[in-house]
Amino acid sequence: MSEPVQIEGRAAPLRIENLDTDQIMPKQFLRGIDKSGLKEGLLYDLRFDANGQPRPDFVLNREAHAGASILVGGSNFGCGSSREHAVWGLQQFGIRAIVASSYAEIFHSNAMNNRLLLVTLLPEEIARLMDDADDPAANSVTIDIGTQTLRSRSVQARFELLPRHRRMFLEGLDSIGLSLTYEDQIAAFAQQHWTRAPWLKEVAATVRARLGST
Repeated sequence: MSEPVQIEGRAAPLRIENLDTDQIMPKQFLRGIDKSGLKEGLLYDLRFDANGQPRPDFVLNREAHAGASILVGGSNFGCGSSREHAVWGLQQFGIRAIVASSYAEIFHSNAMNNRLLLVTLLPEEIARLMDDADDPAANSVTIDIGTQTLRSRSVQARFELLPRHRRMFLEGLDSIGLSLTYEDQIAAFAQQHWTRAPWLKEVAATVRARLGST
């Protein structure tokens, strides 16, 4: 039986509709061949001014939201390009979950496959959650993946997860790890396939041999 997994912490309200991945992770931070250094680039143009100085009014620069592990965002969160770096940067910054009313499709796929939890709530629930996050005395959010519920001072809501995503979070699996749990079934299917059509094993070798002789 799956063990309940909770994400509990401080939330940061990001009142921006259609926040795109270019804003989440600007292009100048995509030059590396690995995932290093993405924390520094997260929301760079919103966090810093043209001189590289922190913008004191931006939510993630405020002391009240320091160490926030949950972002509460506007609708169509993560639209724009398909860069997976946006997800990696959020995770490196310490963000474990995002709560919004809707997400761009590719961002949603990238996030969930990397186990960055995306919770979808109604717009009116998002508004109340943002108000809670603005109040230091009320800024505590608990997300229970096992029961698929979110709780704050003013919000108690249930959210939906695909069964495979729920399993990935509860069992600590990424998409490859989830596939490997079906290793026996995959091997059995392959054995049945080659038994039914053994000649297919030789097709590629035969074609290569013929091409090589011409």
